[in-house]
Amino acid sequence: MNILSTIYENLYYTLIYENRYMYFLKGLLNTLIMAFFACIIGIILGIILAIITDYSEKTKKLPFLSFIAKVYIGLIRGTPSLLQLMIIYYIMFRSVNINIIVVGIISFGLNSAAYVSQIIKSGIISVSFGQEEAAKMLGLNYVQTMRYIIMPQAMRNIMPALGNEFITLLKETSVAGYIGIIELTKASDIIASRTYDYFFPLFIVAIIYLILTIGLSKILNIFERKLTND
Repeated sequence: MNILSTIYENLYYTLIYENRYMYFLKGLLNTLIMAFFACIIGIILGIILAIITDYSEKTKKLPFLSFIAKVYIGLIRGTPSLLQLMIIYYIMFRSVNINIIVVGIISFGLNSAAYVSQIIKSGIISVSFGQEEAAKMLGLNYVQTMRYIIMPQAMRNIMPALGNEFITLLKETSVAGYIGIIELTKASDIIASRTYDYFFPLFIVAIIYLILTIGLSKILNIFERKLTND
């Protein structure tokens, strides 16, 4: 009974007292917002980067853009996401009046784009070169070949890797608290600073992340099976 009463008391002061559950709800909302919009940025910019580098390698055109894309990918992949977040917030947007959530979205989106581009590039490479040659024989240009032949097959091949990147992106938003964004981890830190107990706040956050990642994995698996069946 003492153990149960202790657990109840800790949960009460972690969640109920002074409506502290609102910190978790706000943190969850901010986490989902950042992850969702950063994912969109990552996909769009990642596709652009992958297409630029692939087009340049196959046609020997746009060498400067390809060089810029490769430098960008190398810099992003070679530095921690937390460092990128702090540079964007404390240097790039230091004198700009901008919503801090938007800063997080931009930072995580730019970070994800570098990894997404490499995933998409691997998907393009996985499609046999003979199909590109056949497309040329049929008179299709590069854009038509990518749109109708290469990308549909590439997307099927990279779905597992792309899904893992999205899950990683969701978890990476936990560093956003370093610039003052109240995400899930920051919410637990705020509550722990008032209850002087880190176990229950961190345990609750861990459960939330676990539910989110498992749920996202299930959705991605369903989507992957649908693509495979089609």
